[in-house]
Amino acid sequence: MTVKVLILEDNPVARSFLRRVVRESFSDANLISEAGDLETARRHIASTRAGGVGIPVDPFKLILVDLELPDGNGMELLDELNGYPATKIVTTLYSDDDHLFPALQRGADGYLLKEDRFEVLVEELQKIVRGQPPLSPAIARRLLTHFRHGSATDAPNAPFTTSGMPGTSRPIPIEKPLDHERLTPRETEVLTYLSKGFTIKEIANLMGIKWFTVNDHIKSIYKKLNVSSRAEAAVLASKQGLV
Repeated sequence: MTVKVLILEDNPVARSFLRRVVRESFSDANLISEAGDLETARRHIASTRAGGVGIPVDPFKLILVDLELPDGNGMELLDELNGYPATKIVTTLYSDDDHLFPALQRGADGYLLKEDRFEVLVEELQKIVRGQPPLSPAIARRLLTHFRHGSATDAPNAPFTTSGMPGTSRPIPIEKPLDHERLTPRETEVLTYLSKGFTIKEIANLMGIKWFTVNDHIKSIYKKLNVSSRAEAAVLASKQGLV
């Protein structure tokens, strides 16, 4: 099975560097497309949709997004990718709040600094397999500082969930009935493994599917159960006797 990756980066040297990071991080990332501007990236993404619109028939599974581009800002693409079934990671040189929080608010699943060492970027990107958000160490420290000082809740562009991930702040719906009938058999199987503590990679091996496919199932489970972490999903599933 071919895993498609799109790298949006206007600097050729940085683009080559990121391609090496991706190949080192994922052995199954064997089809990597590159774009040096928003227009090219949009064409690549449109090519995955039937007639250029609608639900992707052959989607990218991982998209790396630079923010400052010759024909606009990567934030625009993040907005346009709302609902697109890919893991979207910002790769940039900007570590300030004015770039970080808007990117997370627009749906970025991770935030990496291109100035980090090759080994650090590989290690962070591989966290996707374990269901963790790839965050450069400096970015993780910045988020932790916001939590400690309570400033994250004061920033209009930085809502957080109870799990510490970007999103809409809400209490954990422990008592909400689990609408497990809406889950497909595959999703129920994935949820069972999640509740038992298996990593995404382990689940993929057990089910004989790609880890990106497992990641897709998990996103669907979170959406259907209105949760934002495996802990919330596991608690709901356990309380309702599903697993």
